[in-house]
Amino acid sequence: MINEGYIKFNCHWEKRAEVEEKFVREINLIRDKLFSLGWIGQYENGIGYGNISLRHTDGTFVITGSATGGLSKLNSNHYTLVSMYSFARNMVYCKGPVEASSESLSHAAVYEQSPESNAVIHIHNKVMWEKLLHQVPTTSQDVEYGTPAMAEDIARLFGSGQVEKHKIIVMGGHPEGIISFGSTLDEAAEILFQHQ
Repeated sequence: MINEGYIKFNCHWEKRAEVEEKFVREINLIRDKLFSLGWIGQYENGIGYGNISLRHTDGTFVITGSATGGLSKLNSNHYTLVSMYSFARNMVYCKGPVEASSESLSHAAVYEQSPESNAVIHIHNKVMWEKLLHQVPTTSQDVEYGTPAMAEDIARLFGSGQVEKHKIIVMGGHPEGIISFGSTLDEAAEILFQHQ
């Protein structure tokens, strides 16, 4: 897991005031549960894992910031707004008190492929990952997290028609990594709970 937790895209970060409190409250309700289960957290080597995003009304999305996985409680200083992104140029543009999560491009890929989805959750769970590997839509094990290649592979999976049915993706080359999504955060979380 040497590459774990590091931003692999070019981040254009505009340091600004906190994001809207309503997004923070809504995400924290789910994040607190997932953190208590160890699905979001930090490894012994200090690398954090897990992130959550919520689509903003204008098509942008609010996401947990980089290096926040190990924090038990988040506040508005730990979130940022992804205002724009480019898979082709491997870029993420964000505005807020912290840089966007290293998984921002993966979240963007889900939103792009599933316009009716408003929430994306990325967790780590070894037991669930091993159980679901190749049983539900699974990205190639040659594809690294947080890269344009991961975004392309997510798009490929959506093309199969199976992703919308399951609303869960196993990241084949990102051991323990699982993504769920839904029209609400509750729906995205419930999909994970059904598979535990």
